[in-house]
Amino acid sequence: MSEALIKHFAVKLIAWHGKDGRQGLPWQSIRDPYAVWVSEIMLQQTQVATVLERYPRFMKRFPTVKKLAAAPLDDVLAEWAGLGYYTRARNLHACAVQVMEEFGGRFPEDPILLEQLKGIGKSTAGAIAAFSFHVRAPILDANVKRILARLFGIEGSIQEKVVNDELWLLAETLLPKKATDMPVYTQALMDFGATWCTSRKPVCLGNEKKCLFEKECQANLSDQVLLLPRKVVKAKSPEFNCDMLLLRHGDSVLLQRRPEKAIWGGLWSLPESTWSAKEESTQSAASSRANLTAKELLQLVLPDEKISSALKHSQLVERGIEIKHVFTHRRLWMQIWNMTSSDAVKFTNADLKWIPLRELGKYGLPQPIKLLLQGLSLARGDDLRS
Repeated sequence: MSEALIKHFAVKLIAWHGKDGRQGLPWQSIRDPYAVWVSEIMLQQTQVATVLERYPRFMKRFPTVKKLAAAPLDDVLAEWAGLGYYTRARNLHACAVQVMEEFGGRFPEDPILLEQLKGIGKSTAGAIAAFSFHVRAPILDANVKRILARLFGIEGSIQEKVVNDELWLLAETLLPKKATDMPVYTQALMDFGATWCTSRKPVCLGNEKKCLFEKECQANLSDQVLLLPRKVVKAKSPEFNCDMLLLRHGDSVLLQRRPEKAIWGGLWSLPESTWSAKEESTQSAASSRANLTAKELLQLVLPDEKISSALKHSQLVERGIEIKHVFTHRRLWMQIWNMTSSDAVKFTNADLKWIPLRELGKYGLPQPIKLLLQGLSLARGDDLRS
């Protein structure tokens, strides 16, 4: 391992950022730990272009940790709609409550204490401490892992604990000596991985720019840039089917709050059947679900309800569109079934609720369901995008 590279890494990276780093992002140069925390959580697994639009809007609605903690969870989920990974939104709310109750509304400066907050891992804790309090704390997100694995020729999969531990030790060793350099250094590290040492098109493999570490980077010197870091080959994502009931009464639609620990946890969605593994033959799968009766459908999606009243007021079932949604680790095919009811049938489950189309913007909805219902709403002249 190059001692010279370790010695001057931070200095060179900070100098690089002054010339080639990203400038003017709305969360840069902010030292408020609340604002830093929100930006870090929002940037996890979300593209910068999307965050550029949504971050200012979120901060306007919830400008302080006190405001966020006091807000109903439904308001937070509604504001988060479309950003995906809704566990992050639930954790944001829970963490804000925790900061108010345990720390009097002030984020702790110690990364170890920050890491104990809901939804904050070691790398996010390091980023908050570095940006807001100038603490010499390392970060190690996917971009940083890639930079270090390439620069120092670290073999082995980054999913392996021994490799991960080695990367953390290296990240700590590379920190600048002066605590006052921590904000710009941390930002430079993020920017370098996001714009120069990228996964598929790093600048060292192009002709337009010259990487500042090209003569020291072990991956570059051994022609392994695109091979490092090593990755575990992912298995094919499993696919599932489910049936969803789009039941309408007048200008209202029946929605059901999803369980907290389920996918889309805490959001409002259409009542659905149990997921089943998608059959090998798409044609046979479609034919087996093509002729559901109202009774069969209600029994599938509302297994714990007495459906006699719903059947009494419901009209014929109409097979609607099928929606494919891709999650990180699975794919879901949702068959929509349309029904109308002549009465706002009451159900025993408190998580079943008739919601007017014009009020859907107040609720957190999964993105594919939001788009589906938005089509109904716009057909009526409403708009649930807000």
